Amino acid sequence: RRVLLLGEGNFSFAAALGRAQDTHVVATCYESEEEATGRGGAARSIRRLRDSGAEVVFSVDCTKLKEHFSPGKREFDRIYFNFPHCGRKAGVVKNRQLLARFFHSCSEVLAQQGDVHVALCNGQGGTPADQPRREWHNSWQIVAVAAGAGFILSDVHPFKAENIDGYKCTGYRSQDKSFCVEGALNHIFTRSTAPLCFTPVSCETQLGSQKVSFQVPQVLVDKINRGFLEVNSSHPVRTIKEKLSAGLSQAFPLQNISSCLPLLHQGHPSGVCHSSIFWITPGEAPSTEEMSQGLADAVLFCHFGQDTDKNVQEGCPVPKQFYLRPSLLPHAQAIIKKRAFSPGTLQVLSGPVFRKCRISPHSMPVFHEMLVVLAVSRGTENSCTQMLVDNIKTTLNSLHQGVSGVKPSISLQEATSSGTELNDFAAFEWQLGEIQHFLWVGTEAEPSGSCVGVIRTAPDEFKSRELVVVSASLNLDLLAMLLCGISDWRMLWTWDRRFLRQFPEGELRLFKSFSLYPPSYVHDVSFWVPDGEEFDEVAFHTLARKVSGEMVVSIQLRDSFQQPGTGRRSLCYRVTFQSCDRALGCREAAEMQLHLREEIQQHLGVTLR
Repeated sequence: RRVLLLGEGNFSFAAALGRAQDTHVVATCYESEEEATGRGGAARSIRRLRDSGAEVVFSVDCTKLKEHFSPGKREFDRIYFNFPHCGRKAGVVKNRQLLARFFHSCSEVLAQQGDVHVALCNGQGGTPADQPRREWHNSWQIVAVAAGAGFILSDVHPFKAENIDGYKCTGYRSQDKSFCVEGALNHIFTRSTAPLCFTPVSCETQLGSQKVSFQVPQVLVDKINRGFLEVNSSHPVRTIKEKLSAGLSQAFPLQNISSCLPLLHQGHPSGVCHSSIFWITPGEAPSTEEMSQGLADAVLFCHFGQDTDKNVQEGCPVPKQFYLRPSLLPHAQAIIKKRAFSPGTLQVLSGPVFRKCRISPHSMPVFHEMLVVLAVSRGTENSCTQMLVDNIKTTLNSLHQGVSGVKPSISLQEATSSGTELNDFAAFEWQLGEIQHFLWVGTEAEPSGSCVGVIRTAPDEFKSRELVVVSASLNLDLLAMLLCGISDWRMLWTWDRRFLRQFPEGELRLFKSFSLYPPSYVHDVSFWVPDGEEFDEVAFHTLARKVSGEMVVSIQLRDSFQQPGTGRRSLCYRVTFQSCDRALGCREAAEMQLHLREEIQQHLGVTLR
């Protein structure tokens, strides 16, 4: 490994590291050789380094690393910068600026899979790992400045000077004096994945006898056709689905009918709020001849946008109205209507479903649903439902104990329209039809639990004299979050390979975040709402998702004001930008906020204040 050390004072840290096998050390300092060797013990450490084959370089500026190393010698596997400081009595602002330039410089000489180690005195970093923690404005804000250069904090641990043989800190206020390193922390940074490029994506699907192509809504571009449930996937969502299927198959014959379920539905979903639906207006797919002539861009693709939503909201008829499926329930009902099932056999459907919703860590515009349908003899529905639920509970208990060693709290709660506060998943399921029970799962990390499934019997129109149909709908993404300790749904959809590396095929584990203490940026936006119109918050949240690429973690209404005399209404929202898996700098967040202001004015008809 090639290891670069910056800002060495007396070179004692480099000398200790130089003894490591299979490590080529390049030790540097900012001072000239004459100044550096004048420090106590420096000459001896430099001699030891050179004797071991290490390189020692003087007068190296940590903010201009590319200038000091030729192109063939820039690929460092690790960079150390212990206790950086501008010198003398420099304040926090100057030291932040130093770190910002340092991280930008590191990005030019660090190997793609390399890491950067920065040791800071207790409290300087400004992260929750500091004890006691300084106020944010009085810290060096190391995670935020690193994010500006494309780095994320992947680990932090105590800097134990006593365990480093021969190490002696020096450089207090640019002098040959030691300083206190008790409680110091070593911050380990890695490269973040690059920002997503939102290229328009079109999908093709069969609708009856006609093949149509549709343009995927931009907010879903990075989530369509990800293949999480495919055979070769090691994603925890698929593992949970397979484990549940295996558990259920021990109690019931099982038939999997998830293949080739269309993504689009036609018409208007009964009882469902239209603002929660991704509406689509499809067109015919390009012919082979058109494709060969390069005319694919000229054909009518499926369109998604505010015009379609506005027509739906205003009750205007829209020709050939289609929407992305918000549930697998209609597919199950079609099977029931056709009597295409065997009584006593579990029919298992699974796949992604799409629902517009407000932004929160547990509210997702797309998730994987597992729908289990069981037809039983009339009079046995209660016992069979209990058997089905008991089997699901047993499997989830086993899965969670295998991951954390702690038994989860799993309960079946009677469905009522009031009382228990429902999450977005349960609230939407309620719109789809009558529910008998909610399935709640609580863990040590989330004792209050969350609704992860609903149990219902088919409406009278699907019943027969002999049979009653029972179904269980499970949110696999929520289950993965609860069982694996994932606090933000966006992490399930990350493109960073470090996520899936934590889940070998067929194995569930507690997730360890590779992006610690991500910085957040708060911006307010206020505007006048059009007279006589109700402001659509779900559309606002969906627009924020699209503009930021899912970088908005929270939107909160801060103030509502009605102007005396005119009656005009003004709303003020607080928008918090934060990524869970990649670097997000303050400048990028500010650009997103400006773009969001433009978009809400253009698409939601508001007047900015």
